Amino acid sequence: MLALFWFPAMGWLPLAAQPAVDHHLHLLRAAASVPKGFALTAEDLIRQMDEAGVGRGVVLSIAYQFGNPNRAPVANERERVRQENDWTAEQAAFYPKRLTAFCGVNPLKEYALEEIRRCAGNGRMGKGLKLHFGNSDVDLENAAHIAQLRRVFAEANRHEMAIVAHIRSNYDKRRPWGERQARIFLEQLLPAAKDVAVQIAHVAGAGAYEDDVDAALGTFAAAAKAGDKRMKRVYFDVSVMRWEKRAELLVRHLRAIGMKRLLYASDGPPLEAWKRFRTLPLTEREFRQIEGNVAPYLR
Repeated sequence: MLALFWFPAMGWLPLAAQPAVDHHLHLLRAAASVPKGFALTAEDLIRQMDEAGVGRGVVLSIAYQFGNPNRAPVANERERVRQENDWTAEQAAFYPKRLTAFCGVNPLKEYALEEIRRCAGNGRMGKGLKLHFGNSDVDLENAAHIAQLRRVFAEANRHEMAIVAHIRSNYDKRRPWGERQARIFLEQLLPAAKDVAVQIAHVAGAGAYEDDVDAALGTFAAAAKAGDKRMKRVYFDVSVMRWEKRAELLVRHLRAIGMKRLLYASDGPPLEAWKRFRTLPLTEREFRQIEGNVAPYLR
C-alpha cells in the first residue's frame, strides 16, 4: 500500500513525494525589487526549503543583474558583479550539505570570460554558471552575440562548469523566440559545451507558456526523441510558469523529452511552486521521477 503524508497546504501526498533537489533558487539581495515571499538570505531559503520538504538546493547568483542593459547603469559594475557572486557563494557555504552556489554573469560583457575563470577557481561556486539571456538582452539572431556566447560556453566547458541558462529572449522588447532560435541554440551553442551538463531553465520559456515557447520546446523535444547527440547532456528544469491553459501541450513535450531529463525547480518560494507543479496532468509515477532526479553536477 502506498504510504501517504498530510501536507497542510496540499492535502494527502505520497510520503516520497518531497523533491530531492530544487535546481533553481535565488537570493534576491541584488534585485531591483523583491516579491513577497522570496528569500534574501540562505537562512530564509533553508526555512522555505524545509516547509516544502526539499532536501538540497542550487542557488543561482543574480550578479548578471548589475550588467542588465534594461536597467539603469550601475557604478563599478564589474566589481559589483564580483561582490554579488562572492556573497552568494558565502551564503551557500553556511549550509554546505544542502546548498550549492552557481556564478552569474551577463555573457555579453567584456569581463565575462575573466569572471567565469575567477568563479571556476573558487571552490564555493566553481560547479556552475548561470546565464540569463532575457536580462542580458541576448539576441540569437545577432552573429556577434552568437560568437561571444560560444566563447562563454567553451570557457565553462573548459573549467567543467555546468551551465544553467534562461534562454528565452527578452520578452518586454519582443525579441524573436521560437523554433528558429531554439535551433540556433541547439546547433551553434550546445557543441561549445559538449562535456558539461546544460540545464535549460523554465522548459525553454519564461512567464506564460505561449505559442513561441511551445515551438521552442517542441524543437528540443523532437531532437531528444530523435537521439540528437547534441542533446546528450541537456536537461530542463520545470521552474514555475503559467502553463494552465496549455498544460496538455507542455506535458506532451515533456514526455517526448523524457522524465529522466527533467529537473524539479521552483525559481520562487519552494512550497508555492511545488503546489503548482503538482497541478500538471502528470501521473504519480512521473511526478516522483522528476522529484527524485538529481542533476549530474550534484552527484
